[in-house]
Order: sequence, then structure tokens, then C-alpha cells
Amino acid sequence: MKIIKLYKNENTLIKKAAAEDRDAQERLYNKYAPKMLSVCRQYIKDLQFAEDVMVGAFLKVFKYLDTFKFEGSFEGWVRRIMVRECITYLRKKQHIVFDDEVYERSAPKHITSTPDLDIEQVQLLIDALPEGYKIVFVMYAIEGYKHFEIAEQLGISENTSRSQLFKARKMLQEKLEKIKKADSVTIES
Repeated sequence: MKIIKLYKNENTLIKKAAAEDRDAQERLYNKYAPKMLSVCRQYIKDLQFAEDVMVGAFLKVFKYLDTFKFEGSFEGWVRRIMVRECITYLRKKQHIVFDDEVYERSAPKHITSTPDLDIEQVQLLIDALPEGYKIVFVMYAIEGYKHFEIAEQLGISENTSRSQLFKARKMLQEKLEKIKKADSVTIES
């Protein structure tokens, strides 16, 4: 029986993956894919497209793994790549507008009110936001980016970032108030 050495030290695993060790790459992928799919899903409504973007982003992770400096969190480094890839995907596939206009969306989703919303219901509320609002909201409120970082990544001003966040929060509050008032509410997405 052959004994296979397990990678207990993540730094060693990262170094082996950077040296194109396929087993190490697979282990990193298996470790981080569920979290990163969740990150991609926050930006991209369709789970299949979110998964496609995640897989493409992992290709970039492995391509540029040798540039990781072991300063800070590896997960954070991977997460930033995922976010950039999601934004790139949205720019290519959809027209993202950062303005005051609120778009009507088709295919309403039905959410049943419960004392506490579950994650899927919250995600539906976020998905119902116009794309510009949604991206800024997720980057700021969920990912923890600062307005200057959001502005830099999206090519908008810091004031536009602040404005989009304010409007996203306001829309979410209004939708949550509707849910409180009714047993169920239809959300446009």
C-alpha cells in the first residue's frame, strides 16, 4: 500500500500548486470552490453562469499563483480574483448602468414572509436590485470594499459608489417593509 502525504500546511500546498502540481491544485480548488461559488453567486443571478465564472477565475488563480506573496489571506487573494472576474463577466454580458433609473425586470419571484428571511430569500432581494446598485451593495456590504476601491474597480467616482449604495439600501429597506406588511410579496427580478 502506498502512503500519500497529506498537505497540512496551506503554504506548502500553495507552493506545490504554483509549481503546477495537479493534486495540490485540485486540493486548493476543492477547499475554496464552495466559498468562491457563493461569492460569484452574489454577483451573478444564474447559478450555472456563476459557476462558469468561478471556474474561469480559478484558472486565473492557478495561472498567477506564483505572484501570491504570502502576505495576508490566501482566501482573500482568491476572493478578489473572483470579484474581478464577476465584474468582467457582467460588463461583457450585461449593460451595467450606474444612474438613478430603476429598471423594470421580468419573471417575478414570490417570497413568502417568515419571521426571519433565509439566505435564499435575502439573495432574491439582492438579485432584484438593478445591476449597478447590486454590484456596489455586494462589494461594500458583503465583501467589505471601501468606496475608493469600488470606484477604482468599476471605473466610477466615489460619489457614484456612495450614491448607488444608498439607493440599494433604500430599495432593500422598502422591499423588507413590504414583506413585513404582507404574508407574501412579489419581487421583480
